[in-house]
Amino acid sequence: MEARRGAVGLDSGQRNTVGGADEDKKSTSFVDGVLRLLERTEYRRCDTGEDREEIYNLRYRSYRAHGFVPESTRQITKDELDDLPNCYNFGVYIDGSLVSTVRLHQIDKEVPFGPVIKGFGDVMLPLIERGESCINPSMLAADPELAREYRALPYVTLRPVILAYEYFHSTYCACLIRQEHTAFYRRIFGARQMSEERAYPPISIPLMLFGGVCAKEFGPIVERFPFFRSTRAEQRLLFERPAEGEALSLTVLPTAKYLNNAA
Repeated sequence: MEARRGAVGLDSGQRNTVGGADEDKKSTSFVDGVLRLLERTEYRRCDTGEDREEIYNLRYRSYRAHGFVPESTRQITKDELDDLPNCYNFGVYIDGSLVSTVRLHQIDKEVPFGPVIKGFGDVMLPLIERGESCINPSMLAADPELAREYRALPYVTLRPVILAYEYFHSTYCACLIRQEHTAFYRRIFGARQMSEERAYPPISIPLMLFGGVCAKEFGPIVERFPFFRSTRAEQRLLFERPAEGEALSLTVLPTAKYLNNAA
């Protein structure tokens, strides 16, 4: 989740969107804008080879545009964590085009692996070993040619993080970020710094561990940003593993607008 723009290629700079003298009016306008974008959005869990290659290439193009990964003839960015059983890779499609991607790991005692364990195991493993769990977003990236058209894209792309907490009942949300993005992650997830910066190859910049207690932070965040709301059916479509012989849902439509209209 490494970038100069809130995530690679994503502009998180909503600095004046929910603040100032007209906070309520601006906040309502911002929320309405994200909800409108969600009406054009589909999420796809990328479990097949073709879908995976597409998001790996998107990562590469996004990270390469910012100089965060070395040039590669294959033009993909992936690691061994993509193949873990607790890994969920998502593509975010707007008007049918792949615009961004995010990867999530649900880390617990059964499968204690993910980016925050790889980079900060000394901090995170004691929590996991005592029975806590963690939802760990990473590999957040956006199409460098399309991202600027959608200023709300960071919120749409990170929305599955909130849904994952509600589905898995995760104790913590933790991720690896740059110093420049601390304000954004404090605002969107109530995250706090858990460790100093460290190297995290193949990303060429140091990252720090940020996280928070989901049950404490996410309730007020969903209240503030109702586009993070979801139905249990949407959560199951995104995270439930299909039984043998069952087909995986190709696309998942956001349900926040239905809950918002019913409120």
